[in-house]
Amino acid sequence: MPEPNAARWHRQVSRAWMRVFLLLAGCPLRIRGKENYTRGRNYVVICNHRSLMDVPVTTPFMPQANKTIAKKSFAVVPIFGWIYSLGSVLLDRKSAVSRRKSFEQMRKVLGMGLDMVIYPEGTRNRTSEPLKKFHDGAFRLAVIAEKPIVPVLIFNTDKVLPANKVFYMLPHHLEMHFLPPVEVSAQDNVNELKDRLFQIMTDYYRSHHKP
Repeated sequence: MPEPNAARWHRQVSRAWMRVFLLLAGCPLRIRGKENYTRGRNYVVICNHRSLMDVPVTTPFMPQANKTIAKKSFAVVPIFGWIYSLGSVLLDRKSAVSRRKSFEQMRKVLGMGLDMVIYPEGTRNRTSEPLKKFHDGAFRLAVIAEKPIVPVLIFNTDKVLPANKVFYMLPHHLEMHFLPPVEVSAQDNVNELKDRLFQIMTDYYRSHHKP
């Protein structure tokens, strides 16, 4: 199936599957802020990252069809890896060639009218701080493509699948909050944009997180 139809199909199927999974796992998901999306526009979407559960929650429940940046190493897992790859732009962070290639693929994703979902912390946040330091990639992409950035905060996935535990899962309600988009132009400074989004997301997390 050609893109972007494949991404739209992937989102519908994965959404149906995750609705069943979350119900059986005792993890109801509440979504806020979908009204911040404007029909006919696509976005660079940035999410906080505290758990392996973040990707299977974000991809299907985004308001629009999308692809996410994802670890290439997960693609080798039987069955899961095929589904994972279909909805992702794969990245080997240790390879400069892979990083350049993935950046061009992300530009193509945006060019097709899909959203590009990125976790700017790079890896799971195992600290007690709301966010880890952001990498430049998502913001450089937004500036080059001149696409607005939608910040998204995910809550409680780290309580369901903590980063420091294996073979562990605890039922808990989940929340995903879409914040208003930040407009981006080709003249924006990447570092200033990165710092601005970091502060917006940190302030929101602190004011809405329930210990």
